[in-house]
Amino acid sequence: MTSMPTTPENDTDLRLKVNRETARLPWSELEKHFAAGTVVFVASDLDLVEVAVRISHDDKATIVQWMADGKVMKVSDQQARHWHQAEASLWTVVVNPFILVQQEKPALH
Repeated sequence: MTSMPTTPENDTDLRLKVNRETARLPWSELEKHFAAGTVVFVASDLDLVEVAVRISHDDKATIVQWMADGKVMKVSDQQARHWHQAEASLWTVVVNPFILVQQEKPALH
């Protein structure tokens, strides 16, 4: 019996692992990683866990499209300054060597 190859769409184990490892952290704890160039911004309209799974699977086509759309990118100096001044807390997950960060989705009124 052959097993199906694991793809981002069916990798339930990785999805559960990433979900368990997601946490909120203050920007102040992420600044040293930002200085090292390893912090990646994920737009709030994307699912942080989905992005982590796609990066783990090296899904280049999807990642390149998100980057082209400005939805996944290295954190800019302007974002870093804003988060520092606002004492922001961000959702984070590590996908070695990167730390993905996402602002909380705005509440719907």
